[in-house]
This record gives sequence, C-alpha cells and structure tokens, in this order.
Amino acid sequence: MHAPAAEAHVGTAAPLLEVVGGDLEVPVVTGGFRRFVHLDQAASAPALRVVAEAVAAFLPWYSNVHRGAGLPATVSSDALEAARVEVARFVGARDDDMVVFTRNTTDSLNLLARALPDDTVVVTLDLEHHANLLPWRRGSVRHVATPRSVADVPAAFARVIGEVHADNVLVAVTGASNVTGELLPIADIAAVARRHGARVVLDAAQLLARRQLSIGELGVDYVAFSGHKAYAPFGAGALVGRRDWLDRAAPYLAGGGATRNVTLDDVVWADGPARHEGGTPNVVGVVALAAALRALHEAGRDRIAAHDAQLTAHLADRLAHLAPLGVRVLSAFGDADRVGVATITVPASAALVAAALSAEHGIATRDGAFCAHPFMRRLVGVGPDAAVPNALRASVGVGSCGEDIERFAAALEEILLAGPCWTYAEEGGRLVPSPDPRPRPTPWPGGPLG
Repeated sequence: MHAPAAEAHVGTAAPLLEVVGGDLEVPVVTGGFRRFVHLDQAASAPALRVVAEAVAAFLPWYSNVHRGAGLPATVSSDALEAARVEVARFVGARDDDMVVFTRNTTDSLNLLARALPDDTVVVTLDLEHHANLLPWRRGSVRHVATPRSVADVPAAFARVIGEVHADNVLVAVTGASNVTGELLPIADIAAVARRHGARVVLDAAQLLARRQLSIGELGVDYVAFSGHKAYAPFGAGALVGRRDWLDRAAPYLAGGGATRNVTLDDVVWADGPARHEGGTPNVVGVVALAAALRALHEAGRDRIAAHDAQLTAHLADRLAHLAPLGVRVLSAFGDADRVGVATITVPASAALVAAALSAEHGIATRDGAFCAHPFMRRLVGVGPDAAVPNALRASVGVGSCGEDIERFAAALEEILLAGPCWTYAEEGGRLVPSPDPRPRPTPWPGGPLG
C-alpha cells in the first residue's frame, strides 16, 4: 500500500476523473461567484460523472428484487447480484468470501460486531474513527497505545494479542487514518494476527478509493467500506469477508428477505448475504457503488495512487510554507506514508477559518475532531478529560487538481494574516456568515411542500 513517488512539478496535477460538480460555481459573501474547491472528500466524495450516468440509465428499470414477476424486477435482481461480484473483484475477495451490502462503513462494522462469538476479544489501536471503536464495546475490548513509529505497530499488536486468553480474537484496524491520512502496515499486522490465531477486520473507508486493496494479498478476514467515500454517494456500503461467523449470527435486521420459512412460533433464517440484508435493499445505491468501483478499476489503481501521492506532496509542501504562521500538520508517526488527507492546527479558531474559507473563498474543508476524539486528544497532547480539540482538515480526490491546493493555501494564508473579512455567528453549533447574502438553490425542485 505504499504510495508511488510524487512527480516533481506537483502544481501541475490535473483532475484524474470527472466528478459531478467539478465545474460548480458557488456564490461568496463578498459578491460574485468562485469555482467550488472541494477539499472535504475524506467526509464524502462527489459522485463520478459515470456513476451518475449509470444511475440515470438504471432508474427506468428499477424495481424491487427477487420475487417480482415484471422484467424490471429481474433486471434489478441481476444488477444487485452483478454488483456483488464487482465488489468482490475490486477488493480481491477469496472465492468463499461473503459480500453483504450495508449503508456505510459504520453499518458494516456494527454488523460484524453483532456477529462476533460471545467470547471474542477485540484488539484495536487508539487512533481509530469512532466507527471502529464504539461497535466493539458491547463485548471485551483491548486498546493498543499507538507507538511513535509506524514500523512498531505490528509489534505493539503482538504484545497485546499475546496477553489475551480467548478462543476468538479480532484485530480491528484502519487502513488509512481519517485524521492524518497515515497508512498502517496492514499486511504486517495481519501476519501477526495469524500467528496468534486472531482475525482482522480492515476499515477501508479512506483506503478503498486511493490505493490497491486485496483481501487475499493483505491476509485480512474482513473489509468494511462506504460508497460515499468512493465516489458513489447513494447510500450503499459493504462488508466483505469470511462466512462462518456471519452465517452463525442472528440476522442483523429481522424481517422480509432474511428468512427461508416463518410460522407464528418459529423462523428459519436464510444463509449467506440475505441473512443480513433484511428489508428492501438499496439497489440504486448498490448499482452506483459497482459503477464507481468499475470506473476506478478502469482508470488504473496505480494511476489513482500516483495522482493522490502527487496532490498529497503538493499539499504537504504548501502547508510547510505556512508553518511560520503557526500552521501545524498533525501526525501520529512522522515516518508513515499518507493518502490525501491532512489535518492542521492553526493559531485561530479552526471553525472560524473553515467558515471563512467557505463563505469568502468557495473552498470546502472540515473543522472538528473528525469522529476520532481519543486520537485527536493524543495528537494535540491533552488528557482524556480535556475538551475535544478542534482542528482543520483538507482532503483531496480523483477530481482534485493542483490549482485547488494553491487556492486553499493562498486563502488560508490570507485569513491567518488578516483575519476573515466578514462577520460570523453560531447557528446550530456551526459558524455561519451573518448576514449571509448568498443565493442558493432549494434542496429539491419546486421548493418545500405546502
């Protein structure tokens, strides 16, 4: 999963794939419009143009699946199962691995947590997103203190796993931090886990669309991810991995589609993916996810990784030049490769800086603790009882370019030197322009009902 070397002229990076909204012009509070710069892609990436086209082509054929007698029902059922094959192929699943469609990474990890044998001990780092911390707390959890060097992570896991005396042990680890973008040595962690008879689930939310990923080659047992971070923001994700625990577990959602036979007193549950996909599936979201993964595969995983590395190097270079202004790039290790995610602290309110970047410059970033409160406290050096730190995150994707990073760096420098040029007020827990003269579209054609 190591990134290829970035090209020398990092500022020349062009968008790699076309995304919906790539040419969007947004109003700014100072008047006029600016090309929208989307640097919040670690939260949700825009839809690829080909994904939107695939969804539009599928919608006339959309129907409920499996038992409908109309041809659209057959087409939709075929699309659902074809998407399952596409997902398995993209993540390098083994022949007997199961693909369960979910809503997102959080849903996938909660599904697996519900399927764990009762005596399972989960071992995880303290740098994880809440989605890979909280689901495991219904059972026994051991947290590994993140070492200073990424090379020491496998040994840190080995020490803790070696102290666990349980028949079932699961290592839950992210492929790339959603805060720092730093890559974890997943293959080495998986090798350690196997030596101790433990299984591994990989949170691939930030990794899937940026780097080559193969369940078989990495040696992990499960992988969880979201479509909305992989250019398919239509509400579908997946859990892919070993069948045994999933087939023995109670259904994630009890209801139609998850059963083989029901009486008033008993039920025979289905095996395989259907067991955990109760209710009407999100066929449109699944079609979008498959279309996105197919497009990423056809674009070339190496090309995508090289584009990401080029933009990551460019972003790191521009942020380094802003260090004299008090910009500090957060890092757990300092010696790890990164994907295109960078979080910084600034000598001002991160919320105010993010609001000014958006309202005055048309640049989307994100401020907060990024659903990683324990990790953020560790990064800024405060204790568990301290207030949750607030920082600023910028993240890129296949539709990003070098000009986006130049716009961001120039705007950030301007705000840090001169402050915002507009006034802001808190509204609903966020800082927003006050007043806000920007025109904006209604959220749906025709406006609100009534």
